[in-house]
Amino acid sequence: QVQLVESGGGAVQAGGSLRLSCAASGRTFSSYAMGWFRQAPGKDREFVAGIRWSGETTYYTDSVEGRFTISRDNAKNAVYLQMNSLKLEDTAVYFCAAVDYYYCSPSVSFFDYWGQGTQVTVSS
Repeated sequence: QVQLVESGGGAVQAGGSLRLSCAASGRTFSSYAMGWFRQAPGKDREFVAGIRWSGETTYYTDSVEGRFTISRDNAKNAVYLQMNSLKLEDTAVYFCAAVDYYYCSPSVSFFDYWGQGTQVTVSS
């Protein structure tokens, strides 16, 4: 089992930045691919960014490419999402997810473990 706890969410004005963190405990974190997803009210959960277990390959959905950066520190069992130039449409609950596989997929069903989520609210 892997336990995931997100932190770093909050309220920010459009154009601002936030850094989300996800602390992992349990099994061998370094062997897991990690992802960030988000869910806005009334919408399906969607993929935001992903990173392979080694950290050498990252993935982004088009809407955040160039603004968000995913990274990981396997020594600290943590994954991060640096969010810059935030937009109103980035408002959502952000979830950290993990899967015991080297590859990262944008599919919700691909991931086995989920955190409880952290709210990000972007205002004008």
